[in-house]
Amino acid sequence: MPPRIDLRSDTVTQPTPAMREAMARAVVGDDVFGEDPTINQLEALAAEMLGKEAGLLVTSGTQGNLVSLLTHCNRGDEVIMGHDSHTYNSEQVGFAVLGGIAPRIVQNQPDGSLRLADIEAAIMPDNVHFGRSRLVSLENTHNRRGGAYLTPAYTAAVADLAHNHGLSLHIDGARIFNAAVAQDVDVKELARVADSVTFCLSKGLSAPVGSVVVGSSEFIRRARRMRKILGGGMRQAGVIAAAGIVALTEMVDRLAEDHDNARLLAHGLSHLPGVNPEPVHTNIVYFGVDHPRYDAASLQDALAQQGVGMLALSPGRIRAVTHYGIQAGDIEEALDILQALLSG
Repeated sequence: MPPRIDLRSDTVTQPTPAMREAMARAVVGDDVFGEDPTINQLEALAAEMLGKEAGLLVTSGTQGNLVSLLTHCNRGDEVIMGHDSHTYNSEQVGFAVLGGIAPRIVQNQPDGSLRLADIEAAIMPDNVHFGRSRLVSLENTHNRRGGAYLTPAYTAAVADLAHNHGLSLHIDGARIFNAAVAQDVDVKELARVADSVTFCLSKGLSAPVGSVVVGSSEFIRRARRMRKILGGGMRQAGVIAAAGIVALTEMVDRLAEDHDNARLLAHGLSHLPGVNPEPVHTNIVYFGVDHPRYDAASLQDALAQQGVGMLALSPGRIRAVTHYGIQAGDIEEALDILQALLSG
């Protein structure tokens, strides 16, 4: 059974009652033929919200990033990305395995950004000895940087640099709506300059499954072919899209509650012995464990026995993620359990 207070990820969210009703009532058709009206509605809505011409429903953020990179790049091309990016570390480098695309890795900064000078230095000259630089990939918010967000101004600067050198810009925006809410900006401002954006419906937006890729009509036309070759033609998937429509129309503004609960958790952790919370930006809380009786793994196990789920991601670092279904009272209870474990 999952933990009673499950902070392992925002992927554990349950669909809302409105989502369940919408899924039950969804009008469906064959999406590979372009005939599922609910999917068509979701894709158009997603594109409009992010200021793009078209959208494409995919099964997951991993598939969305893979479809995007395969659409931007040919075999032997290079994509510039951060050393701590999710696409590089947690998606089995599928773009290399399946697409023959080489990563050109640069250092992520503490805020998740890539230094402009580092990006420019990573762009390979046109020379028969070198791979062909084709794409820059950013992550917003940045998972391994504690949910840190990139600003519209920074994103625009990267886009200008990339476009001036003939490269495209992709954003892994799995939690880009968290980034928009945290900065109180329209998500269009974070996506406007990108050539493609992937975002998840199944994390903070609480849909049971699915992500969307958005971009120009021509990009999405080609991406649809890549989705098909990856087995992503889902036929009567309007039952999935229906939940995604509810996610986009009803679940964006409430992300601020998750951010408040993350700050509440970090504040409580700061008063406990043997743990050290990192700065909180959105809904992800990382904290170090330096305790005489626990390392991260054993503290994770002790919490699980008390019905609290968190993830030990290294010997001395734990992650907790707030989301729909987690209330302030749950945070207080988790802190009480931690207090008992660490001080007992």
